[in-house]
Formats: sequence, C-alpha cells, structure tokens
Amino acid sequence: MACKTGNKKGDNMDKETFVKIETTLGDIKVKLYNETPKHRDNFIKLAKEGVYDGTLFHRVIKEFMIQAGDPESKNAPKGKMLGTGDVGYTIPAEFVYPKYFHKRGALSAARQGDNVNPKKESSGCQFYIVTGKVYNDSALINMERGMNENKVTLIFNNLAQKHMKDIYKMRKDNDEKGLLELQDKLIAQAEEEAAKQPEFRFTPEQVEAYTTVGGTPHLDGEYTVFGEVVEGMDIVDKIQQVKTDRSDRPEEDVKIVKVEVE
Repeated sequence: MACKTGNKKGDNMDKETFVKIETTLGDIKVKLYNETPKHRDNFIKLAKEGVYDGTLFHRVIKEFMIQAGDPESKNAPKGKMLGTGDVGYTIPAEFVYPKYFHKRGALSAARQGDNVNPKKESSGCQFYIVTGKVYNDSALINMERGMNENKVTLIFNNLAQKHMKDIYKMRKDNDEKGLLELQDKLIAQAEEEAAKQPEFRFTPEQVEAYTTVGGTPHLDGEYTVFGEVVEGMDIVDKIQQVKTDRSDRPEEDVKIVKVEVE
C-alpha cells in the first residue's frame, strides 16, 4: 500500500463508500461503486450539501423501483406533479456492464429519454432503487430473443438521429422520394452493423440474480448502476408497498430525512 502513488483525492479504489439514507419509514444503507467515480463523487457531494434532506420518494412502482432525489419535491403540496427537478447538470453515463446490472437492490441514476438524451447521461440528482420481480428461465430467453430482434431498430434509430436535419428538411419540402432513399440507406447500414455484433445473452450472474432475487433486466445497459443496498431492503419493500396516486406518487409522503456518508 505504501508503494502506491498518483492516486487522486477521492479516487481510492481500495476504499468503499457507504451512505445511510434515513427515511420516514426507516433507514437504507447503500454501497457506492468505485468503478463509477463520477456518480459516486456526485452522490457524496449532494449528500454532504444536504440536497437530499427533505426530498420525497416521488415515484413508487411496485415490483419495479422507488425513485427519489427531485429537489422540487421538498415541501411539495399534495397532487403536485414531480420528477422534473434537477441541479442544473447531468453526469456522463458510466456503464460497468455486465458486472453491475439491475438486480434487486441496485442503486441507479434516473435520466431523460433517448429522444432528448441519446448519450444516456444521468440526472445530476435523481436516483432509484430497484425492487423488480423474479423471472423464470423461459422469460429471460424470450427477453434475449426480443433484444436481438430489436437490435436493428435501435441502431436505425441512432443513425436517424444523426440525420434529423436532413429528415426535417425533406419533410418540409415534401420530398418523399428522398425520405424513402434515406430510409433504405439507413436500414441497410443498421442491418450491416447489427450483423457484426454478437448476439445478446444474459451472463450466468444475471440469470442467477434474475431467477432468484429478481430485478429489472430490461433496464440493463440503459441506465447507470452506481451502487447497491447492503442494509434496509425491508425498508425499500415497505416503501414500494405504499398506496400511490395516478402519477405513482405516494398518497402519504415518504420523505428522506437525511443522507449521511459513513
């Protein structure tokens, strides 16, 4: 250890960081991954600044996840739509996949959708904890098949995003021939690129987790997983059981009292 040099402050890969999330229903202790340093350091920063203190679990979906971290949820009146609050910045995606995935208890960063956020950058403050559900082997096999069949569509959509200016112009000019030619060209490119990629398969670790403790496999590789619950999963379950309104906000507020770095 004495021979190690050049480590930046706060970037010690040997030291694990644990954070206690004190809620009105009990305490949840999470471990932050060192392999996602930007998310780790940002979560620590916000915790120490008290940004999370007094915020709500504003989106709760049973057998899916519980979401929190919206600054606008502090003292929010009943019925107010929440989930759009932020701290003025995003965090670059840090996918450490397939090592870290959306198993039950995973701590992940929320984000805006691909249509406005193609780089899948994370919200600067909002996060969620996975509850999920247990899948059987056949369900996972069907999910693998669907992901492989959808590969061309995803690649095509990404290519189309890069040509949006051309597409908008052709639409404005009612250039149907140009649109069809571009579509055929992008489809061919997408099929060629998809053929070069290996078929998607869940790892043995994913299969083991998703068929025993459960999770949300369809989120893998889409949202950054930057930690996991190590104590208080019973509290997470208690939160996911609360009654919610039509916007998935708990009818009785579930509040984060304090977030403390241990």
